[in-house]
Amino acid sequence: MDEDTRTPADREAMGMAIEQARLAEAHGDVPIGAAIFRAGEPLALAGNERELRRDPTAHAEILAIRAAAEALGGWRLPETTLYVTLEPCAMCAGAVVLARIPTVVFGAPDPKAGAAGSVLDVLGEPALNHRPEVIRGVREDECAALLRGFFAARRASGA
Repeated sequence: MDEDTRTPADREAMGMAIEQARLAEAHGDVPIGAAIFRAGEPLALAGNERELRRDPTAHAEILAIRAAAEALGGWRLPETTLYVTLEPCAMCAGAVVLARIPTVVFGAPDPKAGAAGSVLDVLGEPALNHRPEVIRGVREDECAALLRGFFAARRASGA
């Protein structure tokens, strides 16, 4: 799907995920953000907190899924859409499947660890009991620029 066919609501929701990515960057984490929406309203927002929590599983998607499950009072997340600035990794894609999230919208592809078609396709795996609709490339340039800027700054500082 071309960028110009995205709905304004998708672009706006991704904007909330981008803001979460910026907040993650502000505390030293890789700038990845996630937002889970239900019925057009934000249900959960999160940014990466791996460095902040010293937790390898504290990816934006995982934190947003946990918060959405708490808000809904159960582990299934029906009628929701996950917006995330970077294509989910295998762990996060697995969590999407387990939570039964019907739609995943991501910004930038991840050619090194993406599990929604780039390296693996966990979200499209026919052997699994749930396969969400996947929409790629919403605000892709913005999402990718956040990551490029973050890693360029780290290389320049020698970190």
